[in-house]
Amino acid sequence: MEFFRTAGEYREDGSYVVARRSANSAGHSKVFERFAELEELYERLPTEFTADDVGRTGLTGGRRHMLVRHLAEHPAFDCELVSRQPLTARKSEVRTERPMPAD
Repeated sequence: MEFFRTAGEYREDGSYVVARRSANSAGHSKVFERFAELEELYERLPTEFTADDVGRTGLTGGRRHMLVRHLAEHPAFDCELVSRQPLTARKSEVRTERPMPAD
């Protein structure tokens, strides 16, 4: 599934790949063993989070920013970008279950 700046791919082996849209190098992607691993990372982030917060989970470089954007773009995560400098997203105050889109 493609979004404005990022893309997510469910692989046959159960892994989930977050990538910059139209990027063709591994430096512009992050592979999670399963989608639930990304959900767990999101749950550990504070209500308002930056690329630095994502970096504390082990991601480095531009992948931190890519992941903040992906979380804001993906319908499974209830957050939105609130600032570009520094890149910051905020989780919704009212947590609602959002259905996963079909592939």
